[in-house]
Amino acid sequence: MGHKIEKTDREWRETLTPEQYRVCREKGTEPAFTGQYHASKEPGLYRCVCCGESLFDASEKFDSGSGWPSFWQPAAAQAVATEDDVSYGMRRTEVHCNSCGAHLGHVFPDGPRPTGLRYCINSVALAFEPKD
Repeated sequence: MGHKIEKTDREWRETLTPEQYRVCREKGTEPAFTGQYHASKEPGLYRCVCCGESLFDASEKFDSGSGWPSFWQPAAAQAVATEDDVSYGMRRTEVHCNSCGAHLGHVFPDGPRPTGLRYCINSVALAFEPKD
């Protein structure tokens, strides 16, 4: 965690798949229950697919029934940042990578204890690193 990662639109397009680009750089969403990590229970670390920043630990993942990987807190408080999202006639809180600005998903106030938060994250925005 430290410096901000900035790339041109062309550089992002060259390093990401079209779906990763659509979700992470254009604030898209993958369809529910289609992402590779929504049901995963394997121990490890979820990193930003764009820059490799550590975002979420599998020990903080829970089954929210939403169809997206859900976490009750990020791996480190400064790993993610949030901002208001009023698109599509809804008021939500967008979650993005604090290092590169990649759109990850949204956070909702209906998660489990101890935080009461549900970070609802697109699988395509994540790169999983299994625990040894």
